[in-house]
Amino acid sequence: MRFHVFVAVAALAMAVYVTHGLWQQPYDNVIAVNVGDQAFFEWVLSYGVHLLRDGGDPFFTTLMNTPLGVNLAANTSITVYAILFAPLTVLAGPQVTFVTILTLNLAGSAFVWYLFLNRWLVRSRVSAAVAGLFCGFAPGFVSHANGHLNWTSGWIAPVVLWWLLKLREKGRWLRNGLVLGVLLGAFFTLAAEGLFFTALAGGVFLITWSLSRTTWPEARAALPTVLAALGVTAVVAGAILAYPLHMHFAGPQTFKGTGFNQRHYAEDLGSYFSFSERSLAAKAGLGSDLAPNPTEATSFFGLPLMILVIASLIMLWRRAEGGRRVTVGAVTVVGVVFLLLSLGPRLNFLGNETDIPLPYALIQSLPLFDSALPLRFALVLVGVIGIVLALTADTLLDRTSVPHPAQTAFAAAFAFALVPIFPLPLLYGPRAPEPAFIANGTWKTYVPEGGTLSALPFAINVAADGQRWQAYTMARGGRQFLIPDGYFLGPDIDGAEGKGRISAVPRRTDWLFLRAALYGHVTQVTNTDRAYARADLQYWGIDALFLPPTVTGPTGPLYRAALEIVATDLLGEPERVDDVLVWRIRPGTDPVDR
Repeated sequence: MRFHVFVAVAALAMAVYVTHGLWQQPYDNVIAVNVGDQAFFEWVLSYGVHLLRDGGDPFFTTLMNTPLGVNLAANTSITVYAILFAPLTVLAGPQVTFVTILTLNLAGSAFVWYLFLNRWLVRSRVSAAVAGLFCGFAPGFVSHANGHLNWTSGWIAPVVLWWLLKLREKGRWLRNGLVLGVLLGAFFTLAAEGLFFTALAGGVFLITWSLSRTTWPEARAALPTVLAALGVTAVVAGAILAYPLHMHFAGPQTFKGTGFNQRHYAEDLGSYFSFSERSLAAKAGLGSDLAPNPTEATSFFGLPLMILVIASLIMLWRRAEGGRRVTVGAVTVVGVVFLLLSLGPRLNFLGNETDIPLPYALIQSLPLFDSALPLRFALVLVGVIGIVLALTADTLLDRTSVPHPAQTAFAAAFAFALVPIFPLPLLYGPRAPEPAFIANGTWKTYVPEGGTLSALPFAINVAADGQRWQAYTMARGGRQFLIPDGYFLGPDIDGAEGKGRISAVPRRTDWLFLRAALYGHVTQVTNTDRAYARADLQYWGIDALFLPPTVTGPTGPLYRAALEIVATDLLGEPERVDDVLVWRIRPGTDPVDR
């Protein structure tokens, strides 16, 4: 028990170390490389408060992207987090809830992997602890800590695998199937894509393990119990997920595929042997920029670790016998399968896409695979490598079977492989402070019940302030306002081809404001622009627009002065209210031609 506590404290300490920049000033600091995703998850956490206070649909809302709304089932709605942590959101705001969940995710992933490995695979708790800490703070998961509350929920995989392995317990098929069904129903809202990967990896492992001549008798004996338990799991999970799955696949504002290019978000083979830019190796000048962005650096295990894993597999295979050898082989198969899937439809090497086709090209249009980003399959390799490290350390710590020189050599190899990938803290920067116009509720004077209000520019992933202001208002409760646009995944133009895209389909007026904010471009506004704006503002039902004193972009403040010039030219002179500029909008009338 004391060792369990020690591992838990160590995991929590590492998680706080990684996220400490946000903890220093949670209301002022924001993740520097992914402000959009943090704003989205803070919005979802506040929406949980709104659901509990005012009711509504957990999987669809028109508060954002009015009048069409957003299909939250087709996005990462983290509904369970939003509900469970609603009291904290009310008490401290979504900013604190976000960093709390992020920290607990990282620590929990390391600790639960430790418990899983200690229970199912190794005798030595030290071996399980080393591998568990690797799984929780592997470069890929630290990378996803840049804004992703879904992908940092790495503890989900060992929990699901734990109960999957328990399904063969005789006499407990009903209980085990029931528990796994409830877990799958809850985890779907937290990390649907990760749950899919876990199920796929578990299936590959069990099939490979069961088909071995050595383990086939054991698998055949357990099959009736496992099938009965899986039947219960299917019924329970199906009942819980009937509505969410309907909304995901057939609800309003749903879509097929994703808003991201799968060929762009495919793993570069060279990245497996490179180091992340947020690792100790990067401090020594050995970091790599092969990832498509800092949040999707999903592998980056480094050459020393990859060599250690290969050497470990060879040693384990030679020393293992019977079922242990089959387990090593099945884990290896899972690793190879997911490594190939992560490379996407064509081989990329050291930043260059080749013409060499890969297996993913055959399945990229299939349901579920068409919504996945190939490089994220590399996250399964974290669990695979963690298992290999645990088995290797467990073998080496057995002094009766391993010569002392071999133990020393492998211990040095562990240090040489793991120290360079030790994570650096997340980068952070300032966020725009909440305007008094919003915080004091002055906005209510300008927007009727059920009305629409927007900051300038309209909310989008690269300019998410408007979404934040709505989130903070939801967290406080009371009357709410609607916003146009927002950062989410939705259908492309009219959803005609069922393809997904990031945020709403842009209208002319969106781009007018966004171009000024992002690039400082001052458009010479014409009456044609005003005519389009009248139609757009009426379409959104906007009652008022406001310009806060600071506008945050993906890398810092945006061009507020240019935005004010364009908005004033288009809409006329604003009112100065509290600390913002406000334009009242009469739908269908404003802006007036000049």
